[in-house]
Amino acid sequence: MRRFGAWPAWAFMALFFAVPLAALLPEAFAERGSAFGRLVGNPLFFGALRNTLALGLAAGAVSALVGTCIAIELARQPAARRQWLMTLLGLPLAFSGLVIAYGFILAFGRAGFVTQLMAGLGADPAVLGSWIYSVSGLGFAYAYYLIPRVALSLYPVFANLDPRPAQAARTLGASRARAFWDTVLPEVAPSVLSNACMVAAIAMGTYGTALALVGTQLNILPLMLLAQVGDGGSDFAVAAALSLVLMVVCVIVMGVGDVLAQRRERGAVVGAGH
Repeated sequence: MRRFGAWPAWAFMALFFAVPLAALLPEAFAERGSAFGRLVGNPLFFGALRNTLALGLAAGAVSALVGTCIAIELARQPAARRQWLMTLLGLPLAFSGLVIAYGFILAFGRAGFVTQLMAGLGADPAVLGSWIYSVSGLGFAYAYYLIPRVALSLYPVFANLDPRPAQAARTLGASRARAFWDTVLPEVAPSVLSNACMVAAIAMGTYGTALALVGTQLNILPLMLLAQVGDGGSDFAVAAALSLVLMVVCVIVMGVGDVLAQRRERGAVVGAGH
């Protein structure tokens, strides 16, 4: 395993990352990188970049917050109940983006049952039904399957959390909130932020749910890229440049999460040494 165990991982990275990247680079940087100039000159580009960042960061923040609460509750449950709760949490991960988008349209669209229910209580169905097709509505749909990712990833952190520092703080007179702030939060914050960065990058790069839910009405980078490589697109150099920009944005966001996770590991090693 020491000699050959990493080869499947290297082969996977080469086939699905290095080879596509090697195909994109010559196309994007042809003619001295003029494709990047055309991309930046596109009046839709900076709006798409802003919407993509807003969508990813909002979906990541909401998913991390709710997923952390669920992970805490999972850690408190007895083993039998925890097992079926984790099974229920895994169900959204089995659905395709098309199914999720269709479900949200049936629930929150202009003729959705939630929209009609709220209309019966006095809400404007036209306003309420159009919200799901906005950036915030798409982020809400993304959170449906990002929250389980966060909860299932953070559950081991809270399940294995040592309660003795918090108990010692309470014994010394600290309030419950103060004990949580001083002992629990520094331990779990890097993992929570790392998961928030991971799901934010997923939200920025995915397009299936967005395409099924809003079509081309929403200006975000994945749908802009899809328009470049679709039937109506012809500038493949710009498409390659846009692919690299989207990849760099996602890599930066995930890199922040990796740095936070590494700091947590180094802090744990230093703490164990003392």
